Amino acid sequence: MRHRSLLVMLHDAIAAILAWCLAYLLRFNFDIPDHWVKGMLDTLWLVLPVEIAAFWIYGLYRGMWRFASLPDLKRILLAVGLSSLAVPTTLFMYHRLSLTPRAVLVLSPLLLVFFMGGSRFLYRSFKDGHIFTFRSQEPTPVILMGAGSAASLLLRDLSGSSTWRVVGLLDDDKSKKGRQIHGVTVLGPLCEVSKYARRLDVSQVIIAMPSASAGTRRKAMELATDADLSVLTVPGFDDLLSGKVSISQIRKVELDDLLGREPVSLDIDGLQGLLTKKNVLVTGAGGSIGSELCRQIAKFEPSQLIMLEVNEFAIYKLEQEFIERFPSIQIVCALGDVKDSGRVGQIMQQFKPKVVFHAAAYKHVPMLENTNAWEAVRNNVFGTYTIAKASIDAEVEKFVLISSDKAVNPTNVMGTSKRLAEMICQTLQNNVKTRFAMVRFGNVLGSTGSVIPKFREQLAQGKPITVTHPDIIRYFMSITEAAQLVLQAGVMGKGGEIFVLEMGKPIKILDLARDMIRLSGFHEDEIKINFTGLRPGEKLYEELLADDELTEKTRHPKLRIAKARTMDEEKWLSDFLDWLNQQTIPTDIEVRNALQHWVPEYSPTINTNSVNVKAEASY
Repeated sequence: MRHRSLLVMLHDAIAAILAWCLAYLLRFNFDIPDHWVKGMLDTLWLVLPVEIAAFWIYGLYRGMWRFASLPDLKRILLAVGLSSLAVPTTLFMYHRLSLTPRAVLVLSPLLLVFFMGGSRFLYRSFKDGHIFTFRSQEPTPVILMGAGSAASLLLRDLSGSSTWRVVGLLDDDKSKKGRQIHGVTVLGPLCEVSKYARRLDVSQVIIAMPSASAGTRRKAMELATDADLSVLTVPGFDDLLSGKVSISQIRKVELDDLLGREPVSLDIDGLQGLLTKKNVLVTGAGGSIGSELCRQIAKFEPSQLIMLEVNEFAIYKLEQEFIERFPSIQIVCALGDVKDSGRVGQIMQQFKPKVVFHAAAYKHVPMLENTNAWEAVRNNVFGTYTIAKASIDAEVEKFVLISSDKAVNPTNVMGTSKRLAEMICQTLQNNVKTRFAMVRFGNVLGSTGSVIPKFREQLAQGKPITVTHPDIIRYFMSITEAAQLVLQAGVMGKGGEIFVLEMGKPIKILDLARDMIRLSGFHEDEIKINFTGLRPGEKLYEELLADDELTEKTRHPKLRIAKARTMDEEKWLSDFLDWLNQQTIPTDIEVRNALQHWVPEYSPTINTNSVNVKAEASY
């Protein structure tokens, strides 16, 4: 038995003694006759063990006083109720209640509940800072936007906080106005945040609406920022339920909070069958998608996770993270280039993975369009062929290629190289045991080389944000959601399918830039937005083939299967590999001309509507 449990038991024993003696005192108006004093002391040695046994039966020594609540009070009532029946029965068997007044049998349980329950809740109130608080500085006054279950949880966690003091709640539900949650009043609707912030001298608000729609959260953020208030938020309910964070871990609002993506439902049994107790290889493991795939895979406890990466520092950082976060997962950090067939074959034969996720790729559209077109094709296409062929030779069960929405009717080298990688996998699928699946999706928030880090860098330097075109739009999802759907596609793939992720509604990059400015605490009159013109190979709109005519539904609401064209596989692959393995390095123009032959839907564009294309331009 732990030391703390012994102390609690001692406390309850003292409470039982006091309750029994005080009941006698009350019964006789604090003037107990001598023979009743003797009866009180003679029966105490019977009463005390019975009551302690009742307390033990109802688990009063498993709870923590720091978090005493109604369930603890319920257990106390049940325990005292049991003892109030057991004590008279025991005393009747001992002396037929001749030494115990009937009033004592009623008063003692009532006093006992008061002593035991009161001391527990008094302790919690003290720890929560409701009784005596000693603070070196006053906590910051803050308004909560939202008056639902999340706000209730947050108020409870912040009670006695030395950092925050909640002075009011705002909610659009009119029926809540004037009501209180944990002593804090619902002042009015969200649109009145500016009025109440001035009245209460508040400079910060916390958005406590994790289950609300993205539109509602965006509205709350805009109202607060328009009132020159600093905006914070609470974790999402999916993070809270998973136990990764607590409601009181307040943080700055991120773009993910405004994206409005529903949590991904995963086929857990299927993923366990795919990944658990199997060797899994992830190429490009140091990248944004590759590293998140590794994190998600680790949750399913593979026998071994092989992380292949050409960038030494990137794989080192991932290794250190896994040592801390996933110490039970056996990892292999393999340095190597996916184009190096010797190194890839060595890794395959040494570690014998059963599942391969191929995320290694060059993906920066303008950089690959000029000067690096041949390298883009070699890395993205020949690298895929090398990994795929080695997977077949090693009898890998499932091979999942990370593709791109830019592979749909491509207008740039990057998108065309991804389409070729898909075609390689489709061609190799014939008459082999390895099952190939390709997954297309759009932009990922915060991924390496994407628009978000660029905007953050420009904001940090106080520079104008650069947007290529006022009408440019893109599809976005979070890195976690993308990785989870890639795993789900891996489960569902039967061989040769191209899965298209449901990307939701497209987002204007201009709106994204404005959100970034607000989230950074600036106004648009402080940070300018410059339009720099579309870059080489860039589209105004990305296509996902997410309609019924060009895709087929699957059993998962966020995954569809694209209806891709077929070709004469053997001859096409043979001819293409001959071109790919040529010794002479072609020019960018020669690469683009050849790609039009290999991918007829490829249509390179020259941006005639560009506006002063500059090197620093972002999306």
